[in-house]
Amino acid sequence: MVSSPNPTPVSGPAPHVVVVGGGIAGLAAADRLLTAGARVTLLEATGRLGGKLRTGEIEGAPVDLGAESMLARRPEAVALARSVGLGERLQPPATTYASVWSRGELYAMPKGHVMGVPADASALGGLLSVEGAARIARERDLEPVAVGDDVSVGEYVARRLGREVVDRLVEPLLGGVYAGDAYRISMRAAVPQLFEALRTHDSMLDAVRAIRSKAAEQPRDDAVFTGIDGGVGRLPGAVADSVRARGGDIRTETPVLALTRTAHGWAVRTDQEIVAADGVVMANPAWSASALLAQESPAASAELAAIEYASMALVTMAFRRAAITELPGLPDGSGFLVPPVDGRTIKAATFSTRKWGWVDASAPDLFVLRTSIGRYGEEEQLQREDAELVEASLRDLGAATGLAARPVATEVTRWIGGLPQYPVGHPARVARIREAVAKLPALRLCGAPYDGVGIPACIASARRAAGEIMATPTLARGTDRDTGE
Repeated sequence: MVSSPNPTPVSGPAPHVVVVGGGIAGLAAADRLLTAGARVTLLEATGRLGGKLRTGEIEGAPVDLGAESMLARRPEAVALARSVGLGERLQPPATTYASVWSRGELYAMPKGHVMGVPADASALGGLLSVEGAARIARERDLEPVAVGDDVSVGEYVARRLGREVVDRLVEPLLGGVYAGDAYRISMRAAVPQLFEALRTHDSMLDAVRAIRSKAAEQPRDDAVFTGIDGGVGRLPGAVADSVRARGGDIRTETPVLALTRTAHGWAVRTDQEIVAADGVVMANPAWSASALLAQESPAASAELAAIEYASMALVTMAFRRAAITELPGLPDGSGFLVPPVDGRTIKAATFSTRKWGWVDASAPDLFVLRTSIGRYGEEEQLQREDAELVEASLRDLGAATGLAARPVATEVTRWIGGLPQYPVGHPARVARIREAVAKLPALRLCGAPYDGVGIPACIASARRAAGEIMATPTLARGTDRDTGE
């Protein structure tokens, strides 16, 4: 352990926990720690809270400039939103119908799949060639192939169902979530329900069918996804307000420069002071966590440094509504996905005005849409000027829908290093990181690099980290003693 100034140990009625990082995971950890009886200081390096959740405006219309929806059938995000007063603002998409722009044509997204993996070829229409559809029908005749400890989604699906299924269905769907490469992405990490089903089914078609049948046995009236009136980017601010109202200390523009163990816990050095803490929750990106743990846990630091990230850009545009709604080539629904194999610039287009009732109502004369650009290994796309990204988006939109109108306003948002990648072996890497970190007293990690990039998954990891911190014997004894429990 490297020596450093030894701050005065914190005294008071509750243990003091420092949270490093003010994205949704860090804010959720602070929320849970306060509920558990800790004193909390949250340190965010930038001047803004929320991480990849961010709201903005275009031509006066409120929009999300980052993530725009959250999985509603996991409880964590919805529960947190309700607990901070946003329950009445939860709003499902007005439409969930989407298309795939493949080989120059727009096709309805087929139903009955699991992350693009179909249960049969009957619903794939013209998306696949005749040969591709026939390849699927022969899958049950193939020799069984074990998934082992892990396998890439693309590799396994291509082996069982053919590359067309990967290139035309799986890749665009996975790309929308991870901005990654299906042939690198871990099935165990990214599609765990399929990975588990394949452990007990020799046929991939039968595995998908079993997953769909199980889902059908539990009919639900609620939506799969939900948003928030005004934008999902409202959630971080509401959580931060709740944390502050309960005594939490949130400091922005306060980068953490070093973490050092002390006789009483941790010394957290910022650019202004050394903060003494009984425990630390690290909710910062993997590369930042790696740097901070280099001295105290070289093993964890090395594994964290190996986690790669993809960058992306969102191009939000507002058009006069009449120029869009009268467009004959515009597909129904919320937008379309784009297979990277076709060589287009955009990977998806979302028709925000159709998808979210609050966007529609806030701008009755406008049609707001956004495109996403950038996948793993395509960082050069984000080096282009804003105007170039807008023009590239308009060219692809024109080719797909016949759009010729010019937007009345545009907004380009870059998320550099925005999405951690989950390649084959990622769950094992996370296990090694946690094993190494567990050897440190009262320090835990949470956020998108570990158990899922979605909002509910990040919140779940934050709750787990906070719970483990508060269960640390020295902190738990202090809390029990001071509260009389």
